[in-house]
Amino acid sequence: MEADLSDFNIDAPRWDQCTFLGRVKHFFNITDPRTVLVPERELDWAKVMVEQSRMGTVPPGTQVEQLFYAKKLYDSAFHPDTGDKMNVIGRMSFQVPGGMIITGFMLQFYRTMPAVIFWQWVNQSFNALVNYTNRNAASPTSVRQMGVSYITATTTAVATAVGMNMLTKRAPPLVGRWVPFAAVAAANCVNIPMMRQQELIRGICVKDRNHNEIGHSRRAAAIGITQVVISRITMAAPGMILLPVLMERLEKLRFVQRIRVLHAPLQVVLSGCFLIFMVPVACGLFPQQCELPVSYLEPELQDTIKAKYREPVPYVYFNKGL
Repeated sequence: MEADLSDFNIDAPRWDQCTFLGRVKHFFNITDPRTVLVPERELDWAKVMVEQSRMGTVPPGTQVEQLFYAKKLYDSAFHPDTGDKMNVIGRMSFQVPGGMIITGFMLQFYRTMPAVIFWQWVNQSFNALVNYTNRNAASPTSVRQMGVSYITATTTAVATAVGMNMLTKRAPPLVGRWVPFAAVAAANCVNIPMMRQQELIRGICVKDRNHNEIGHSRRAAAIGITQVVISRITMAAPGMILLPVLMERLEKLRFVQRIRVLHAPLQVVLSGCFLIFMVPVACGLFPQQCELPVSYLEPELQDTIKAKYREPVPYVYFNKGL
């Protein structure tokens, strides 16, 4: 017996996005690192299935679970605003494999200046690509703005790491191991706002509950970008704070001292263990589709809304990006 898909809404969240647990389940689903290995033809199939489901023309015999799987692949690989396929490295599903390698090596090679500079540069190059890929696509970013953002964030991260390394030379070894996290946190505070500065200058697109565009708000952009910064720092914090403590204790054991060549791979694997949980948890801290009271918007935008709608509009909605 075929499933009745006449009332199936493929864009309706599978889990309640008003709750933290629901958002975590949602992001566990779409940030699944296994989706990075899915062939292109299967991703293209997923997009076709999602589009057909939206039009109510799914092939006969299609099961609900097939549509859920197609939506999982679609959400993991295609931009929520444009529907375009995102580059593999910039996808949130690549955060675990990409982040674990970079984080592991940043934590391992924190003593020498060349290594600090190199791995901070690699990390900021990765972050810049992720930030650009997951930006709010309604606010275009020029090549010049991307370049300035990239250089500024990289300089901030390297300067923070080098400066703190010099300041902590006489501090306990554990303090030195925390320098990479301080550099990453500082760079995130620069990289994301710089990469998305057009949203702060021109405003981010806000819509009514029926997804009709109302206008652009700089205040909404500031809220969305702040939430993304907090999420990214939270994503990195447990691994980059707790893992150095763990390694500090493990390296005192004799058998661990004998296998120094495996210290870096060990930190990479342990970083992955942290990230596989922290990526969905951090992404789920705030709803991706944000709700903002109209009273918080710019006065001129409030006037536009009052003139356009006969009845009061309590909230507007916007995609904060990831």
